[in-house]
Amino acid sequence: MEKQDLQTRTPILLSYLKEKGYSQIYIDRFRRAIKQILKLRLQDPGITYADIYQLSVEKGLTVSTLRHKRSILGLIEQFDVKGMFPEHVRTGFLTVKGYDLLSEEFRRAIDTFRIEEPKSGKKSTTVYHESHNAITFFLALQKFGLRSFEQIEERHILSVFGDYSCSYKKNVSAVIKCCVPFFKEGLCSRVLSFFPELRIKRRNIQYLTEIEVSKIKVTLTDTTSRLSLRDKAIGLLAMFTGLRECDIAGLKFSDVDWINDQIIINQQKTDVPLKLPLRAIVGNKIYDYIYDERPICQCEEIFITQTTPYKRLVSKAMNNVARKIMRIANIRQNRGDRKGLHIFRHHFATSLLGNGVPQPVISNALGHTSPNSIAAYLSADLVHLKECSLSINLYPVRKEVFDE
Repeated sequence: MEKQDLQTRTPILLSYLKEKGYSQIYIDRFRRAIKQILKLRLQDPGITYADIYQLSVEKGLTVSTLRHKRSILGLIEQFDVKGMFPEHVRTGFLTVKGYDLLSEEFRRAIDTFRIEEPKSGKKSTTVYHESHNAITFFLALQKFGLRSFEQIEERHILSVFGDYSCSYKKNVSAVIKCCVPFFKEGLCSRVLSFFPELRIKRRNIQYLTEIEVSKIKVTLTDTTSRLSLRDKAIGLLAMFTGLRECDIAGLKFSDVDWINDQIIINQQKTDVPLKLPLRAIVGNKIYDYIYDERPICQCEEIFITQTTPYKRLVSKAMNNVARKIMRIANIRQNRGDRKGLHIFRHHFATSLLGNGVPQPVISNALGHTSPNSIAAYLSADLVHLKECSLSINLYPVRKEVFDE
């Protein structure tokens, strides 16, 4: 679009921001930035948005100021060039995707995988993660000067896989296996033969202790705690249903059957229906949030942002809620402590295991599509793990070992 187009359409953009409830301060940032763009275009008609941003960099502005400047310029660029309004738009401003840096052959491998693999029924999110790992793999190979499969040798593969996990190798392998029928015979198979056998590493998963659970429950039910009704409802929902954060964020009014005290959803991760009982402690808090705190808006989702423009929560926001709950409960504040909302799901599973609920029932309650998915929670089932402990009476230990 020409500069006149931006000048003419500026009122449309500003009106849109005002209609969506953006603050006047935020709208003024757009107004000032557009004024600057139009002024610079008068001086140099060929100036780009990247050039304009670089001028701000050269002024020595703070990192925070530059971040805001970059965001605003990116959103204006999207509106100016593509006619896209700011809401729910990732600017991609001044960024280069790894895919764009790939050689022609490696890019063709990614394209082939993205086209062919979904035909097998694999979920789009899985295809995305596997192809993303493959892109980083190919980029690492290109650092050795390699631009095709034919140039790859075993030493290159071993060097790239040095510090990566078994799942990373598995994802890259899936991409190259998919390419076997579409490239020169034996080419991809040769590369796959260089892949090392990586052992699956098992790590200890942090879990909530009884003391932590007690403190969290007090925080979520205490009327004097500093938590909002929304955050209390989210915490109780995670604690007593084990729902994934994406499913809590996407929970709609139509998903709650208040008459029969049920939650009925299609899980976002698996697209499999799930029906769960709605306990009174959870239902009452959701009800309180809806009628006493939730702003009136057109969102279908129950849980929304607390500031305008009102919209559904995203996964990052859900984890921020979990962090807030733990901060107010004064638990898990050390570096490296697990603080995400998934730990509530983990607690839900392990508490059922500890109470002797059969594993298939727990898998159904968690919405697992594979019975093996529950294996990750077994390591925290201390009640039953203790039953498997062996006596050390047959293995004498010197007295000094137990001396203080």
